[in-house]
Formats: sequence, structure tokens, C-alpha cells
Amino acid sequence: MATKLLLIKDVQDLGRSGDIVSVRPGYARNRLVPMGSAVFADKNAVRRQARLQEERIQRAAEEKQESEKVASKLEGQTIKTTVKVDHDGHMYGSVSTVDIVRLVEEQIGMVLEKHSIQLKHPIKQTGTSSIVVKLPEGVVAAFHLKVLAEGAVEEEEAVEPTATP
Repeated sequence: MATKLLLIKDVQDLGRSGDIVSVRPGYARNRLVPMGSAVFADKNAVRRQARLQEERIQRAAEEKQESEKVASKLEGQTIKTTVKVDHDGHMYGSVSTVDIVRLVEEQIGMVLEKHSIQLKHPIKQTGTSSIVVKLPEGVVAAFHLKVLAEGAVEEEEAVEPTATP
């Protein structure tokens, strides 16, 4: 037996604001309605649906535009980080999504949410990795993360020639 609800807010893996969905009674009664994410679909709720869908369309257009700006700033960027390694070159620890979010904020000045970074496993070896970021409204961006060993940073800086004016 399912209960019909009108979603007031976007609910992950269920629907977007303005959608009428069928869920189990316990999920509706104990989670969605008390949190203010949904209301029971009665005659008044059906009237609200059109207004909610218009608001969702406007909000989606604004979010898509903002996401495209973020994607254009991120696309093709290279972010560098240094990690400690042992004498064999193995990393101590790893670079996780939280670390990547912090690095993007420090080096590019953009704030991302950690769940937007599409990383199957933490990065556990030095080198360059391609990082995919899934932004709202289906916008996808990619950038490179260069993980360097602590000792390699001084070597790399010494190898790079200085530009003469």
C-alpha cells in the first residue's frame, strides 16, 4: 500500500520539488512529512504543484548557469599537492574527496561539495589523476590533480627553467 505525496523539496533518489510520488506509509509519516520535504497529495497540494514546478524550472535554469560558470573555471586546471612518502615511494595515507575539496578551495578559490567529486577510491599513489566533478543540473567538469612526493617538489622547482624578460 503506497501513500501519495507532493514533494516540497528535492529528495535524493526520490524526486524533485513539485513531483507527486508514491512511497510507503512509514517513510512518508516518519521521514518526509516531519522534515518538511513533502505533504500529503490532496486537492490543495495538487493546486500547489503547478507553482512548485514553475519555481523548480526557474531555480534549475539559475543552477545550470551557475554550474556552467564553475565548470568553465575548473575545466583543464591542474591542482598540485604534496604528500609524505616512504623510502620506497609509497604514500603515507591517501588523498580523499575531502582533501580535494580543500585543495580546490585553496588553489582556485572555489567551494565544492564533497559528494560532487566522483572518486571511486582515494588516491594512494603519486602522479597525475583526472578528477571528475558532477555539478547540479547534469553539468560535468574535469580537472587534473598532480600528487607529488615531498622531496620531489624541490627537485621539480630546481628543474624548471626561469623565464628571462
